[in-house]
Amino acid sequence: MTCVVIVGTQWGDEGKGKLVDFLTEDADLVARYQGGNNAGHTVKFEDKSCILHLIPSGILRNKMSVIGNGTVVDPSALLQEFEELKELDISVEENLKISETAHLIMPYHRVFDQLREKAKGDNKIGTTGRGIGPAYTDKVARSGIRFTDLRSADHLRARLEALIPEKNCLMKYFFQSPVQFSIDQIVEEYLGYYEQFKSYLCDSSLLINQAIDNNQNVLFEGAQGTFLDVDHGTYPFVTSSNTMAGGVCAGCGVGPVKIDKIIGIVKAYTTRVGSGPFPTELLDETGRLLRKEGSEFGATTGRPRRCGWFDAVLVRQAVRLNGITSLAITKLDVLDQLETIKIAVGYRTRNGQTLTELPPVYEKGMVPIYEEHPGWQCSTKDITEYDKLPEALISYLNRISELVGAPVSLVSVGPKREETIVCDPKQIWA
Repeated sequence: MTCVVIVGTQWGDEGKGKLVDFLTEDADLVARYQGGNNAGHTVKFEDKSCILHLIPSGILRNKMSVIGNGTVVDPSALLQEFEELKELDISVEENLKISETAHLIMPYHRVFDQLREKAKGDNKIGTTGRGIGPAYTDKVARSGIRFTDLRSADHLRARLEALIPEKNCLMKYFFQSPVQFSIDQIVEEYLGYYEQFKSYLCDSSLLINQAIDNNQNVLFEGAQGTFLDVDHGTYPFVTSSNTMAGGVCAGCGVGPVKIDKIIGIVKAYTTRVGSGPFPTELLDETGRLLRKEGSEFGATTGRPRRCGWFDAVLVRQAVRLNGITSLAITKLDVLDQLETIKIAVGYRTRNGQTLTELPPVYEKGMVPIYEEHPGWQCSTKDITEYDKLPEALISYLNRISELVGAPVSLVSVGPKREETIVCDPKQIWA
């Protein structure tokens, strides 16, 4: 039995969906522990392509897949995901469970999310506008609605009667919007959702811990990446949940001593969607090449991702914060054409100070200090064995491992399942 956590080490979009899909061949249960449908995990297999926003990627291999209590669920988005999976002949009925205590995204959450972003103007965070932040806000304020609140029409109505007057007041007097939320309409809509989801609801913590006690392999899947973590990310340009490996404990109800391996997913370069600091961002032809070759457009929003060189300072801190035991490095094939590849090993501040660790607060004007490495300038797409990779690529991997303090267990040279190379199997399910 092994419990493995998959966590992003940058700002999300590292290719976690593909790696989870690959690793679930040997998993018995896959659980999602935080985030909402602001995530987008793209998986390509056979001649199919699937983007999952809420359901763990293990569903694509017919493995038991659990949406944990730490997620926030938009019922309409989840139903749409059901339909998209059915079109791919993938059934959810036998292999999906949802925490009965997961919080729900309500209609007012989406509206507030979009209005608040609009009001920020140039200072906007860059959210997806899907209501995730406001849902977590209500959760912390003890004003959230959970799946379990839908069991009784009277109970749901009573909860909404305590909440909706405040929401409508905000709409009218703060946002100066004519939109008002109807308790009757929300009750009818969400009771309808309950009828469609009640057979999936369970005590997810009990289910997961029983799997662990029965010596099954359990894989935990997060959304976003380390530096979008609400506590340890580039605040305030972060998401609204704990994206790091520690989020598993609260988001799935599993004790930390039960976790065996933490695999950090990292791109061979760096990307970011939305606003916020990005020291190694490239606004030149190389940045455009990375975006084009890497198809760097958000799986959830379609927004073009900002692209830049690999930042070893960033990833080294991710290794420390998560307790990462090994790295899975994705999108190496995107670098195939480059003559020279750079790695940021530090920053220089405007006053000339050299930093080799992330500052608590990013300073504007920080300039990366780069190492230059020769590119391999040949296609890696058809390579299936680690020792067949170009010598320059292996040197690049070794240097990344040395700089960030974690060995490499997996590498990816394309978006498909079969374009994944296991470097050290003992670092995964051992």
